[in-house]
Amino acid sequence: MGSIVLVVRLVLADVRRHRVQAVMLLLAVTVATATMALGLSLRGVSDALYVQTRAATAGPDVVVLSGETGPAVTPTLVSLTDTPDVVAHHGPYRIVYANLTTRDSTSSPVVVQGFGEKPGAVNRPLVTSGQWVRSGGTVLERGFATALGVGVGDHVTIAGRSYPVVGIAVTAATSIYPWAAQIGPGGGPSDYSGLAWMTQTDARTLASSQDLPVTTAMDLKLRDPAATEAFIDARSVPTLRVNFRSWQFTAQQDMVILRNSQPILVVGSWLLSFLAITGVAALAAGRAVEQTRRAGLLKAVGATPGLIAAVLFTEYLVLALVGDVLGLVIARLTVPAIASPTASRIGEAVGPGGATVATATVLAVAVAVLSTLRPTLRAMRTATVTALSATAHQPRHRPWLTALSALLPTPLLLGLRLTARRPGRAVLQACSTATTMIAIVALLTLYVQSERGYGLNGSSALPNLRGEHDRRLMLAVAILLIALAVVNTITLTWTTAMDARANMAIARTLGATPGQISAGLSAAQLLPALLGALAGVPLGIGLFGLFSVGNTITPPVSWMLAAALVIVLATAALTAVPARWAARRPVAQTLSAETA
Repeated sequence: MGSIVLVVRLVLADVRRHRVQAVMLLLAVTVATATMALGLSLRGVSDALYVQTRAATAGPDVVVLSGETGPAVTPTLVSLTDTPDVVAHHGPYRIVYANLTTRDSTSSPVVVQGFGEKPGAVNRPLVTSGQWVRSGGTVLERGFATALGVGVGDHVTIAGRSYPVVGIAVTAATSIYPWAAQIGPGGGPSDYSGLAWMTQTDARTLASSQDLPVTTAMDLKLRDPAATEAFIDARSVPTLRVNFRSWQFTAQQDMVILRNSQPILVVGSWLLSFLAITGVAALAAGRAVEQTRRAGLLKAVGATPGLIAAVLFTEYLVLALVGDVLGLVIARLTVPAIASPTASRIGEAVGPGGATVATATVLAVAVAVLSTLRPTLRAMRTATVTALSATAHQPRHRPWLTALSALLPTPLLLGLRLTARRPGRAVLQACSTATTMIAIVALLTLYVQSERGYGLNGSSALPNLRGEHDRRLMLAVAILLIALAVVNTITLTWTTAMDARANMAIARTLGATPGQISAGLSAAQLLPALLGALAGVPLGIGLFGLFSVGNTITPPVSWMLAAALVIVLATAALTAVPARWAARRPVAQTLSAETA
């Protein structure tokens, strides 16, 4: 217990002394784990919402559809209910293909299902507002109504006839908006469509008066809901072309709208984790001398290597685990909105599962360990006497670099020498900039992709929800990456300035002005930032192409070059403040501190 108390006290004291580093690690891990947990939870949440909607609406196990017409259709579908595997059914009922127009002239394809005024045992849509179908009125599926901006009491025009909207409902018998059609006219491919219900009489009148395409459907409830595939395989109808839609297929179809969301979030969490490691590693490197001296003091009073490692690692591990918990809580609170872009499903979204929690925790621990492993090992391996007298790292003398830099302007000379003194930090800055550029290029690439709207004939009057959802997620991830990159740039500039304060003070005694010192510190970050920005362009295009389907449209080269230029200019602006602040420190005070 004495060792544990000692470790806790030392960790708390160090956190109080370095609050900025603690907050940075906490926020970075929180953002990264929340993003990863969201990405890994999407499928589970989507499935859970479908299951809850299916239970609330008595969803069928199998939907049988036939695009053919004739007197043999209905008897053939009814014959499927004679098997012992079927315990209940609904229908056959008519599905009419038509066009719907709202008062503000927004038009969309719609499939109208003719239902009874009293719900049956199978496929009972749940009315969420208003009432169920009545003669002369229509009920709209909730996801479709939300996209249209229509509510109870409004009027819509279907195939030239005006109908009042008497209710809004949800169902699990069809896929979420806009895939309500399931099959197209004649059993062919279907277009983006919404769903509406009418009475059987109104649906029949609508179809006959306008000579609209019609599909006949029937809903089946099986004795064993898990045996849908076996039931479908055993039911061939040689005299009629039919399509079977199992409840598992419908649940899988719900994930189509989230097809790109999961890779956006998961890959985004990888990039965020990398930036977190970059930033914390820069701060840890800036404290390398201090940590080494601290390890020497612990050794001098008899601490074992294990205790020293525990003291140095515990601070980061505890902060990382706290950030992990916060990230999982954020994921739990935000996952309903992300996992259900439409309003077609009901129920309570479940939180991240056990596997997701474990993966997010491993990520948090990895960020903490990889950020501090090298400085910790260096501190543990340093001899006690050497650690207690530890001074700043002395760079190796490189005559060729001295000769080359002598020909450069003073700010560039100072920046190049600072970069050469700490090549590891230059690599961190380049990687941080490249990561940010990858996100920006991926965002630009996503915005230039062509997409078909959900309105009539592909009109954008009803936007493509999947595309909008993907762009919002990508924009959110890009903003988080840019925010972390900003913090990293400021951190790298400040730690470079602190490590080089003695050299910069000597340079000022030799005639360098504070402005030249400030420009040199900025140049030390701009040189690797430029390389990182250029490298991020092809990496961003390649990363987007890796997860995209079909032909990817590349954004104009001018856009990407402009983005790279903006990043470099932003880096210059961000480094100016800490560089100017460090350059204003009095020379005498700096040299006195170094010789004390």
